[in-house]
Amino acid sequence: MSPYTAAVRWRRKPEERFVDGRYGRGHEWAFDGGATVIASASPHVVPLPFTVPAGIDPEEALVASLSSCHMLFFLDFARRDGFVVDSYDDHAEGLMATGLDGREWMERVTLRPRVVFSGEKRPRRAEVEALHHRAHEACYIANSVKSEVTVEGSEEGLAER
Repeated sequence: MSPYTAAVRWRRKPEERFVDGRYGRGHEWAFDGGATVIASASPHVVPLPFTVPAGIDPEEALVASLSSCHMLFFLDFARRDGFVVDSYDDHAEGLMATGLDGREWMERVTLRPRVVFSGEKRPRRAEVEALHHRAHEACYIANSVKSEVTVEGSEEGLAER
């Protein structure tokens, strides 16, 4: 299998004592293709001014990774089945919970893709549901987490009954 890498970089500012907990959580993610992303602890966990509100937090990144992986497989499976997808917009949401062991974890991620189809061959609702099921089963990220992942999709441009 191929390795996947990310460089994560954080530096303490000279004026930050660190041991008092008053230090910035902003950092950088750098990827092999050249993309650099501003990241931070979630403002739900660490208050301002110690977070970077515009930064992506690890929890958001997990939700986005699940959504992106699912979408990429969905698009490929739709293509293979001869369906034309014009757009795919997902407003995914992750919910944190406290486990029986007292540790917090991402308990549930709900994907809410809105898919628009066109072309001569249009899927029926059952075929779209099957595409989502196949995408979920194939998604590397979904196969790597213990969180419940559900899909509450909507579609346009389906075949008539």
